[in-house]
Amino acid sequence: MSIVVFENVSLGFGKKTIVEGLNLRIGREDRIGLIGPNGSGKSTLLRMLAGEQGSDRGQVRFARGVRVGYLSQDITIASGKTLAQFIVGSVPGRSELERQLAEAEREMAEAEQGGDEEALMTAAERLADAHTRVGHFETQYTEHEAMRILAGLGFAPNDPQRDLGEFSGGWKMRAVLASLLFQQPDLLLLDEPTNHLDMPSVAWFAAYLQRYRRAFVLVSHDREFLNEQIDRVVSFEPEGIRQHGGDYEAYKRQRAEEEVVLENKAKNVAREREKAEQFIERFRAQANKAAAVQSRIKALEKMEEVRLFERRRVMHFDFPPCDRTGNESLRIEGLRKAFGARVVLDGVDLSVRRGEKIGIIGVNGAGKTTLLRTIAGELTADGGAIVFGNKVKVGYYAQHHADALRGDRTIFEEVAAEDPSAGQTRVRTILGAFLFSGDDVDKPIRVLSGGERARVALAKLMIKPGNLLLMDEPTNHLDLESSESLAESLKTYDGTLLFVSHNRSFVRALATRIWDVEGGKVETYPGTLDEYLDSSRRRRDGEPEPARAPERALQGRPAATAPKARNEGTGTNGKPQKAGPEPAHRGKEARRREAELRAERNKIAGPLRKRVAAMEAEIAALEAEQRRRSALLADPATYADSARRNELLGGYQKDAAALEELTARWEVAQAELEGLEAELASGET
Repeated sequence: MSIVVFENVSLGFGKKTIVEGLNLRIGREDRIGLIGPNGSGKSTLLRMLAGEQGSDRGQVRFARGVRVGYLSQDITIASGKTLAQFIVGSVPGRSELERQLAEAEREMAEAEQGGDEEALMTAAERLADAHTRVGHFETQYTEHEAMRILAGLGFAPNDPQRDLGEFSGGWKMRAVLASLLFQQPDLLLLDEPTNHLDMPSVAWFAAYLQRYRRAFVLVSHDREFLNEQIDRVVSFEPEGIRQHGGDYEAYKRQRAEEEVVLENKAKNVAREREKAEQFIERFRAQANKAAAVQSRIKALEKMEEVRLFERRRVMHFDFPPCDRTGNESLRIEGLRKAFGARVVLDGVDLSVRRGEKIGIIGVNGAGKTTLLRTIAGELTADGGAIVFGNKVKVGYYAQHHADALRGDRTIFEEVAAEDPSAGQTRVRTILGAFLFSGDDVDKPIRVLSGGERARVALAKLMIKPGNLLLMDEPTNHLDLESSESLAESLKTYDGTLLFVSHNRSFVRALATRIWDVEGGKVETYPGTLDEYLDSSRRRRDGEPEPARAPERALQGRPAATAPKARNEGTGTNGKPQKAGPEPAHRGKEARRREAELRAERNKIAGPLRKRVAAMEAEIAALEAEQRRRSALLADPATYADSARRNELLGGYQKDAAALEELTARWEVAQAELEGLEAELASGET
């Protein structure tokens, strides 16, 4: 049964079409991923599902009683409630139940004062009923479950008693997510839900969603997270909204296969068109081929135009070669950083080798961003030393950089100001790679969306990237394909990279080492991200850590050499030997076989020529008879004799069908004959 149905729904803003003729059904346990570039309409579709956005045409129908929960990227939470009160009180209907209970208690008190026994009994029944309904409600939505969800999303034990106004924007977003999970709506709408989660919380949330037995629609730039969660894809493509069964990987395969099919179809149509045009040109002047020519002309007119998939524009990152640094790019000795009485980093010792790509991981508030900002020089250390290697130049990207862009500047001005020596061509080239082209570069910063601001901040980094890159959540506000494009580019970046990310796909693609920031310290993990996640789970569950070998350089082993193919010889220099001249007996055998093939083709071609000629004669006779009938049917005198008229009409219709069928068979035979004759001609040359 469907809980939401879109019937031929269309929506546009100005000249931009967001949705056109969309038909979509969402079942009770559907797990849907919304895919598409930033600005394509994913968030708009979520708002339509949430009932916050109407349509221009069509109908959106919800099943009776369906509850929808929506996590948007823009939230507003007022203070005045504790976190626990916000979560527990978020369930629809709870306030009404509490009002009814209070009303029943008031009526009971009034009945007791009045001494009316009948009124007292009625009030007692209503009060008992209200308590029963509140009891059922509290059984379904327990405070214990609320605390379990809050703990899973990374809140500390004392956080539920804190006022909402004390939390940062990222933690408020987590609070809204927690309230939605606690409510258990029939349809959960999630717009980049992992943006403000750290790695352990993402892992917990992923496990929670996998157990969720209601419908949800998910937007995420994390490939791994999508693949874990969804069984259906709704994709915003240049040709419109498409729907695919399976996870994100299945969608990519289906899309690639469709593209290949279309390309092959386009090639086939082009070949058929060329053959038809050649045939028309060749036989246009021959009277006995007039019908065939007309048939080919009609076929050309009916021939469909195959439209290939339009290539989607994706951000392209191209890091230029870096100046080579010393073997040690960075050394941190006894680093200490505190904010008032709160010590964030305490006696941290770290070393970074040239070319390393280190993923920095830990719970929110542990000090990951503080560590990067201190290395970058945005924060002053309270103790210790940060020593850069020889010729190290630092490039730093942070989320707050997108918010710190000057609103009075244009995109071009903001990026060009980062390096006044960069010419206009280079600035425009970089902006083009970030999908800012033409008049777009003259847009003022103040009108840009969060995703567009993030792209501008990344473009500024590309002007002067440096050979030691510090990146804090670089995939936030990027769509999935752009995130993957950034990861692919950073793989080939020949400098050193330190990055903070909650995106597991991004970390897996890049990290050669993991730094875990916790309790003022930084522990290095020479192993994989999976080993780190296992360690986090063990700490959370109170399990002992397995013994771990000390970090050391890996000793490489030469790869096993694959055996040579059996028929590939090698010379004394180890190179494959070139094939020698073909033996004479083998050439004689090949010529004999070619002669036999020509004889076989001639054997087939002779009868085929006769069959084609016979069909052409039959076509000519039918066409002559049709012309005779057509002339008679054009004579008004024919219609005076109804029997004669009917005979002529019946014969005309019968022979028209016969002529069409015969012409089709002739075209097939003629094409076969032309192919055989071409083969015979090529064999003779």
